[in-house]
Amino acid sequence: MADIWTIRKVIDWTSKDFATRGVDSPRVDAELLVAESLGIDRVRIYMDLDRPLATDELAAIRTMVARRRSREPVAYILGRRDFYGATYAVDARVLIPRPDTEVLVERVLAAVPSDAAGTLLDLCTGSGAIPIAVLRARPSMRAIGSDVSTGALEVANENAKSLGVAERFSTVVGDLFEPIPPDARFEVITANPPYIRSADVAGLMPEVAAFEPRLALDGGDDGLRLYPALASGAAARLVDDGFFALEVGFGQAEAVAAMITTTDCFDAVTLVKDYGAIDRVVTARRRPR
Repeated sequence: MADIWTIRKVIDWTSKDFATRGVDSPRVDAELLVAESLGIDRVRIYMDLDRPLATDELAAIRTMVARRRSREPVAYILGRRDFYGATYAVDARVLIPRPDTEVLVERVLAAVPSDAAGTLLDLCTGSGAIPIAVLRARPSMRAIGSDVSTGALEVANENAKSLGVAERFSTVVGDLFEPIPPDARFEVITANPPYIRSADVAGLMPEVAAFEPRLALDGGDDGLRLYPALASGAAARLVDDGFFALEVGFGQAEAVAAMITTTDCFDAVTLVKDYGAIDRVVTARRRPR
């Protein structure tokens, strides 16, 4: 009997192993990976805890567990991540959407009427989580996602298709506003740019430093490398009274707000806290010309 591996035994062993390796949520991760390997949900796991596992099932579990033991993020192993009420495809080409970014989406939706028919431009779009979440809640709007990574844009377009907004979502490859026609104007501009200081990237938790794309993390020497261009570009590309929203890193909100204010083109510059009470989003309105 000691050689019989049940679901319970595998989860218990895996949880303990993950914990010794510094994984933040060892039990949850073990359950998610076992459920995925078996093609069932976590509820079914608890109904079948004492079921013996077949050899092929154990092999599938071992493969996923080995990846997590190396600290690969669960979202990459599963190939998906939930964000703002929907499931997005993710892989190593894109940053994994975080719950704190939902605060940015909430602010956009609070600023844009439910029947709005304008266009949103999302810079550094990655998986497309921000514009797609807005499009799902604002059925008359359109969105453009811009990114320097063609791989990221492939993921974004896949998500737009799977979540039913592909007809209203398009992508352009290039650096920030560079691929956008000079005369194009937008009702909303958003961005979650890389904002980690270059010197700090290597010291991030292994799931981030070793697996997520550095291009989406490294914000230069002070983490603020892209914000001046974002502020000046938004000032030129927003319609009058257009809405601007940026995600920022810890301790950066006031500096970014000052950059926006310095353009002398924005009113109502506001700092918004995330779910951990950290200033995470900076918003503003384009002053009428």
